[in-house]
Amino acid sequence: MKSLSILFLFSINFLNAQFTLAFEESKGMQTGTYLQTIEFYTALAKKYPAISLFEMGQTDSGFPLHLVVFDPQNKSQQKTTEAFSKNGKNLLLINNGIHPGEPDGIDATMLLFRDFAENKIPLPKNTIVAAIPIYNIGGALNRNSTSRTNQNGPEEYGFRGNARNYDLNRDFIKTDTKNARAFAEIFHWLNPDLFIDNHVSNGADYQYVLTHLFTQHNKLGGELGTYLHTSLMPQLEDSLHQKKWDITPYVNVFNQVPEMGFTQFMDSPRYSSGYTTLFNTLGLIVETHMLKPYKQRVEGTYELMKTFISIAENNATQIKNMRKNAVEKYKVGSYYPISWELDSAKNSTLKFKGFEGKMLPSNITGADRLKYFRDKPFTKVVTYYNYFKPTDSVTIPSAYIVPKGYWNVIELLKLNNIKFEEIKNDSTISAEVYRIKNYETVKNPFEGHYLHYKTEVTKSTENVSVKKGDILIKTQQPGVRYLLETLEPSATDSFFNWNFFDAILQQKEGFSPYVWEDMAENFLNENPEIKKEFETKKSTEPDFSKNWYAQLDWIHKQSPYYEKSHLLYPIVRVGG
Repeated sequence: MKSLSILFLFSINFLNAQFTLAFEESKGMQTGTYLQTIEFYTALAKKYPAISLFEMGQTDSGFPLHLVVFDPQNKSQQKTTEAFSKNGKNLLLINNGIHPGEPDGIDATMLLFRDFAENKIPLPKNTIVAAIPIYNIGGALNRNSTSRTNQNGPEEYGFRGNARNYDLNRDFIKTDTKNARAFAEIFHWLNPDLFIDNHVSNGADYQYVLTHLFTQHNKLGGELGTYLHTSLMPQLEDSLHQKKWDITPYVNVFNQVPEMGFTQFMDSPRYSSGYTTLFNTLGLIVETHMLKPYKQRVEGTYELMKTFISIAENNATQIKNMRKNAVEKYKVGSYYPISWELDSAKNSTLKFKGFEGKMLPSNITGADRLKYFRDKPFTKVVTYYNYFKPTDSVTIPSAYIVPKGYWNVIELLKLNNIKFEEIKNDSTISAEVYRIKNYETVKNPFEGHYLHYKTEVTKSTENVSVKKGDILIKTQQPGVRYLLETLEPSATDSFFNWNFFDAILQQKEGFSPYVWEDMAENFLNENPEIKKEFETKKSTEPDFSKNWYAQLDWIHKQSPYYEKSHLLYPIVRVGG
């Protein structure tokens, strides 16, 4: 049983009777430390039955990941994971401090939970609100005042990298960190209907304090995608406008003025909202504008979350039903998109509140640099490209088979609540087999990996030997999208693209030319069709005709001596 435990040996500091934050005491200039944040929630949970605080899995920092839950109907002092129940309600999960240099959500969520507990704001009746106080604990402990070069406060903050210098908002599929494993444990235990991840960003200068980055609606798809695009997002924008908190979509530009138009950010599954989308959770990234004062940013994040919860309350039944129906869309034999591109034929328009920007000669480099003039605000109609279309898709098989030797993949399937069964006996089955045809690899390391992309495969139906202990994973389960996005090698954030199967890209056996010369000659004489193909290749490809080793290697690859495992993707598809 996991029960609430006191993390610290020293006595709880109640700060004062009103649970005042460092943010408030400093008049919006400071954010609390990690220890102060956990002390705050520990004290809040001790005083108010509606607040529960849980220790979940470990993180790379050596500290456990905490989860705080607000449920006004909870009157029990027995605050354990086993006693917790959603009781038919929807649940919103808020994630804070994935980048601890962006602490707006950390303070805003403490204010929100305190005001809920003290009944200062309307309490949700249909929605339980849960939050991870600080996700990147290692980064939060690495406090400084300089790493956020452009940011306007607070006075001190955490660092983007975690205890092992990973950017945790790239780790939701590859799961290199203990943090990501603990998040998955929390996520699948709660099965949230809605998700907010609080961030701070600056790619341009403009008048807004708040910007939103909803998960891409075409990618979310179905009723949920339509609801998010035509109902949830407009409701949030309109409600905040009425409260004098204007908001715009995330300004996805770098070193250019927004009035030239900009595109929606495509949140693939490596990101938090892309990952939660795989389980049909409505996801939102909040991006406050880092050039605005910290006090404004925290207050805006607070108001946004409060407004979002109010909308979720009013649409609770609809959201629950749409999520329940969503998994029915992904039937065996239907098509599932695995890569996307901007649909330039469709767009939206924004009444964008910006500042005039010009390219002027730099006093440092002499080249043109971008300069904004805040004394010249404007409201202009701007083109916003927020429609995407699939560029590749796969048919959904009835099942995948993963060889038991790939225990690292099997561990992640378990972690993500994927159901499977072990094959009882050695056997031979007919299955769809992939071979890696082409792929490209980034030149520089990316979050501990050399990521592949533009992966192409060939597919054939073959008789495949499966072994006792290999696992059979049926696709018709709630995690079907997770299976497709990770096990299909051409998918953007597949396990293949994240280097889980790089060992198949290297030959393990070869040949000595002086031996193979004679064997190759005999092989060609015994296989006239291959010999004819070989001669044609030499006559039509000059580089090939000049490379004796390439010629011997080509013949070897046509022969029975070429190892079958080279470029053979080990996971096979059954049915579909």
